[in-house]
Amino acid sequence: MTHDPVRIGLVSISDRASQGVYEDQGLPALRAWFNEVLVNPVEFVARLIPDEQPQIESTLIELADTEGCALILTTGGTGPALRDVTPEATLAVAHKVLPGFGEAMRAVSLKYVPTAILSRQVGVTRGASLILNLPGQPKAIKETLDGIFAAVPYCIDLIGGPYLEARPDTVAVFRPKSALRQPPAP
Repeated sequence: MTHDPVRIGLVSISDRASQGVYEDQGLPALRAWFNEVLVNPVEFVARLIPDEQPQIESTLIELADTEGCALILTTGGTGPALRDVTPEATLAVAHKVLPGFGEAMRAVSLKYVPTAILSRQVGVTRGASLILNLPGQPKAIKETLDGIFAAVPYCIDLIGGPYLEARPDTVAVFRPKSALRQPPAP
């Protein structure tokens, strides 16, 4: 059985990493997680940008509208610091807000750190793209994706994206029975 190819946008948002002050860890962590979990052929479209709202907005629009990414993940810029504007930029380009993703991401992180309540992560759609704000640290990225990804493939189905499938020993993707793909007849 063949698996739908998918384009995934990865956006690491960091003033210092984008200036080369230190090496970005968000993009490698995201790639590693998806390479371990998805069975679909994946093409990553990655960007490393500063915490500047206009640049974050234009990057998200480019990845959704021009690059055709079914899933776009940001990492960084979701806290209460003055320079943290990722949620504002994400909401500014959103067509629909999906509050459950932000709630679930904070709930997952709260199992590990009490400061998860400071996170302002959001989940939105823009056309046929799902955009999720993730934490900035590799360990937190993995914990968050492990905790919420079960719902991501069905959301992407509902907005017209490819049929995402996870390796069975990683994340148990949930779809209603009516949304499951049937294997081709022999």
